[in-house]
Amino acid sequence: MTLWIVIAAAVALIVGIAIGFFAGNYHRKKVAEAAIGSAEEEAKRIVDDAHKAAQNKKKEALLEAKDEIHKARVEADKEIKERRNEITRQERRIQQKEENLDKKTEALEKKDEKLNEKMKELDNEKEALEKVRAKQLEELERISGLSVEDAKQFLLKNVESEVRHEAAMMIREIESQAKDEAEKKAKNIIGLAIQKCAADHVAETTVSVVSLPNDEMKGRILGREGRNIRTIESLTGVELIIDDTPEAVIISSFDPIRREVARLALEKLIMDGRIHPARIEEMVERAQKEVDATIKQEGEQATFDTGVHGLHPELIKLLGRLRYRTSYGQNVLKHSIEVSHVAGIMAGELGVDVTIAKRAGLLHDIGKAVDHEIEGSHVTIGVDLARKYKEGASVIHAIEAHHGDVEANTVVACLVQAADAISAARPGARRENIETYIKRLQKLEEIATSFDGVEKSFAIQAGREVRIMVKPDRIGDGDMDFIAREIVKKIESDMEYPGQIKVNIIRETRTVAFAK
Repeated sequence: MTLWIVIAAAVALIVGIAIGFFAGNYHRKKVAEAAIGSAEEEAKRIVDDAHKAAQNKKKEALLEAKDEIHKARVEADKEIKERRNEITRQERRIQQKEENLDKKTEALEKKDEKLNEKMKELDNEKEALEKVRAKQLEELERISGLSVEDAKQFLLKNVESEVRHEAAMMIREIESQAKDEAEKKAKNIIGLAIQKCAADHVAETTVSVVSLPNDEMKGRILGREGRNIRTIESLTGVELIIDDTPEAVIISSFDPIRREVARLALEKLIMDGRIHPARIEEMVERAQKEVDATIKQEGEQATFDTGVHGLHPELIKLLGRLRYRTSYGQNVLKHSIEVSHVAGIMAGELGVDVTIAKRAGLLHDIGKAVDHEIEGSHVTIGVDLARKYKEGASVIHAIEAHHGDVEANTVVACLVQAADAISAARPGARRENIETYIKRLQKLEEIATSFDGVEKSFAIQAGREVRIMVKPDRIGDGDMDFIAREIVKKIESDMEYPGQIKVNIIRETRTVAFAK
């Protein structure tokens, strides 16, 4: 019985749960349906409101657009009206200008007609004048006995002679004034430079003489079968001259470095007394080191004395080599230092860069340090060395132009030319052999006598002046200035000479008569 009660209770519970479940679902469904219905109504209301708002916005936008269009039309009409008015005014101005132009054109046409009439009148008058002039010319030809062309040539000849004479007088006067002023200033500058840079000059040669304590030393220098002298000559590259000169040996070589090495080595051997091939080799090596050290010291001393800094070390060594190089007996290193000082002083007086002038003056003959080793002139070699060691363009140009190989285009180049000539032309600075001296004088006289109208020429004052006698019937007073200038140009282009040469032209007319 109890079991059935429990089963019935369970069944009743299940049925109750099921009924509750279905009742809950039904209730929720009804609630949801009601909510959905209210939501749909709300949504419909919102959509209706939005539609109405959109319609209102559309109407407002249309109204605003219509207003804007209306305003734009009003403004456009206003602008069109103003432009039409402006165009009307411009048309009126153009019409007025056209009317004025028409009036001016008419006036110009009238003036043109008047001018044409006047031109016709002038042509008629010109024809009449030409006829009168022709008659006058015929009358003048008849009276003078000369044709028109003959008279013209006579007149031109007289005018040319007068103008030529006046031109010569003007040239002489202008040149005289310019020379006086230039010479005065140049003399002051050059005199100041020379005064500040006084230097001693000692002529040097291409041979060195080594004194011996006695003539017995000559035999020791020769050695057994001449082995010692051959060793010295092969190691140093010089020639030893052992002749009848008492107590002296002459060292001959065109290379001054080799000659100096040989001289030092030979003096050391003579002092040491032990002269044999091994000792000779040792002494030559020592002498070479001493000469190398001296070369470096001389180059550094030259840069210090001139105040030129920043040179490449190889250029300093080449400067030191110039200590043993001579030109016409003048030591090239001393010459270069002097040129540097003189160029620097003149540059200072003229307001030019003193540093560049000194640098160019010091390096102007740098090619002579190796001109016996490299083919070419010392100018070409010097330019190549300066370019190789990165010298400036102004210094290179001064080196290239210091002997006139190229035209001097800078003041520094001109100063180096002048300083080089001053240093070389000093009394005793250089020696010149008699053959070269005579050839220079002959060349000077040949140039002078090569000109038409020159009768004789004489080179005097050691070639510093040439006196020229001209034929008085061929050369007039007005032609003397012109022929002097031509001779000077010829001398400058064909000759090399230190300093300057004075060209003195003499014209003399003599008349001789005898009373009987």
